[in-house]
Amino acid sequence: MAMRSYEVYSPSAQKQNILRFPEVREHKPCKRLTHGKISRSGRNSKGVITSRHRGGAHKRLYREIDFRRNKFNVTGRVASVEYDPNRNAYICLVNYVDGERRYILHARGMRIGDVVTSGFDASISTGNALPLTKMPLGTIIHNIELKSGRGGQLVRTAGTVAKVVAKEGRLATLRLPSGEIRLVPQDCLASVGRVGNIDINNEGLGKAGSKRWLGKRPRVRGSAMNPVDHPHGGGEGRTSIGRKKPLTPWGHVTLGRKSRRRKCSNPLILRRRKGS
Repeated sequence: MAMRSYEVYSPSAQKQNILRFPEVREHKPCKRLTHGKISRSGRNSKGVITSRHRGGAHKRLYREIDFRRNKFNVTGRVASVEYDPNRNAYICLVNYVDGERRYILHARGMRIGDVVTSGFDASISTGNALPLTKMPLGTIIHNIELKSGRGGQLVRTAGTVAKVVAKEGRLATLRLPSGEIRLVPQDCLASVGRVGNIDINNEGLGKAGSKRWLGKRPRVRGSAMNPVDHPHGGGEGRTSIGRKKPLTPWGHVTLGRKSRRRKCSNPLILRRRKGS
């Protein structure tokens, strides 16, 4: 996918690189598959901020995405490839032969007019969904279920891909984008192919205002605060943090400390990702 850069007519355009959207069609989303989304701005039900640096995003419509892909043995045709403001991947509107319409994740290489289906007898082609038992070794997949019928939970962001490494018994071994090698039940569904919009990491927003449109608020370094506000704060001029390890505003060790808690899925992880 090509990138579009601008002549330096303003300071914000100096490092601005915008993606071109050759496969995306500009039209309104399917009304039956959208509903309003209320911005919580990182607050819980009591109004207390639980996730900092959020708020002020543009108003959005939420598109209902079919992560389950449970419409078995019914063929559908891709009617459009659309932009989704709620994720960095594109989505496809699929018209099924029985008249139903659903949104699915756009896989790289899918075009308008392609035929997709899901089920045990589906072919190994881009966009189709089938259980891991029917996939040969080396198949690249996305939108992977962790429990049969729950819907895809892994490998859904733009440009990501997983790979079927091995099969033994009721479990399949997958290599995830993070480098983690994990066991997944073979009766779980997954979609064939790689998630589209692979050049999203090469995009340069160019100015702080573009971040604010996405709902990201400014972050302040702890060393720039007062001692009452952060453990790194205080001192004269630019000084070190004065601690053995970096800390959060609440005094907990951060930046490298393993934060994964005890989970029942730990035995299914054969090799962890780096930093976990």
